[in-house]
Amino acid sequence: MALYESVIIGRQDLTPNQFEELVEEFIKIIVSFKGVIKKRENWGIRNLAYKINKNRKGHYVLLNIDSSSDAITEYERLMRLNEDIIRFLTIRINSVDEKPSPLMNNKSDRYKTEVLNAETV
Repeated sequence: MALYESVIIGRQDLTPNQFEELVEEFIKIIVSFKGVIKKRENWGIRNLAYKINKNRKGHYVLLNIDSSSDAITEYERLMRLNEDIIRFLTIRINSVDEKPSPLMNNKSDRYKTEVLNAETV
């Protein structure tokens, strides 16, 4: 079993509940191959850097997965076939960071971190 980090971007015209159901279907694929979801972060609707298939925004979710490569292959194959998925990216990682991702931190926490780093230099 290896660790993977996957970001999924869904179409903007899906409701949050529809997107959650879609993500749950992909999680079931991982679990069926005896994989485990270590961490899940819902980043909400965010602007895309450029238009993709007439979409300017998308629903984002981050998954940290502990699974076999066969499960990831099937997981990505099914995402390619799904019309509601705009983009996805899955990479292999060495360890899962237990802290929230920078997108989940609020701006005041980021500002405090930046100030502390600037003072120590």
